[in-house]
Amino acid sequence: MTRQIDIGIPEDARKAIGEGLSRLLADTYTLYLKTHNFHWNVTGAMFNTLHLMFEQQYNELALAVDEIAERIRALGIAAPGSYRQFAELSTIKEETGVPDAETMIAMLVDDQEAVVRTAREIFPTVEAAGDEVSADLLTQRMQVHEKTAWMLRSMLSP
Repeated sequence: MTRQIDIGIPEDARKAIGEGLSRLLADTYTLYLKTHNFHWNVTGAMFNTLHLMFEQQYNELALAVDEIAERIRALGIAAPGSYRQFAELSTIKEETGVPDAETMIAMLVDDQEAVVRTAREIFPTVEAAGDEVSADLLTQRMQVHEKTAWMLRSMLSP
C-alpha cells in the first residue's frame, strides 16, 4: 500500500511542479553531457583554462541533476532518467561535432541561459502552490546558471 503524500501541496500542483522540474532536469543533464564533451575535446590556446573550467562546470551540474531529481521524487513524481526522455524534454540540443573553443563557449552561454529560462518558467507554478523548497532550488539554479553564463560570456570577443 502506497501512503498518500501530505506535505501541504495538492496533488495536481505537485504534478505540475514535477513536470516543470523534469524539464529542468532534462536541460541540466543535457548541459552536463555537452559540457563534459567539450571538456574532453577542447583544443587551442585556451585549452588549459577551458579544460579546467568545463570540468568545474560539469561537476557542479552532476550534483545539480541529483538534487533536482530528488526534489521531483520528494513531490511523489517519477523522475525521468533516460536519454530518450531527456531528449524529449530538453530545450538544449546535444552537440555531436567538435566545434572550436570560441564556438564551444558561445554554445554554453546560450545553454546556460536556456536553463535559466526553463527554471524561470516553472517559478509561477511553484509560487502559486506555496512550494518554498522548489522555489529555493529554482532560485539557486538560476543564480548558478546566470553567473556561469556571465563568466563564459566574458571570455568571448566583444
